[in-house]
Amino acid sequence: MRLSFFLLTLLVAGCQTRPPQETAASSPRARVAPDAQLRETRWVPRQLAGQLVAVPADSQEPYLLLRADGTAEGNGSCNRFRGTFFSEKPGELKFSPLMSTRMACAAIAIENEFTKALGQSNSYRISGDTLLLFNATSTPVARLEAVYLR
Repeated sequence: MRLSFFLLTLLVAGCQTRPPQETAASSPRARVAPDAQLRETRWVPRQLAGQLVAVPADSQEPYLLLRADGTAEGNGSCNRFRGTFFSEKPGELKFSPLMSTRMACAAIAIENEFTKALGQSNSYRISGDTLLLFNATSTPVARLEAVYLR
């Protein structure tokens, strides 16, 4: 009887897929992704002024890229833009007036909301792949998502 119990215990122990001390919290699947970097990340607006961004099929996806040298550049959907940004204190993010080309397209309303949100930006918060921009009264003006190029 003792021998069969011993063999059964060995059989069950040999079938375990993970060590007994490993829990769901320490499992690789349960790890939380690190926050994206503010600089040198392509940020795509997903929500502007509380509205989801739906880019027309014949327009370019808008994006923002903050360079390590303090340059802000991107595309509003119709036009490319460029300027500078300031982030002197933790959580602070302000933009200089942005220069851009002046072409019209079907997504000009999205572009106008995007550049307006950037102009109102006073602070930010990154959580995972999401960048939230806030105005001076801490009201969210934009939600952007990090898009990684392959």
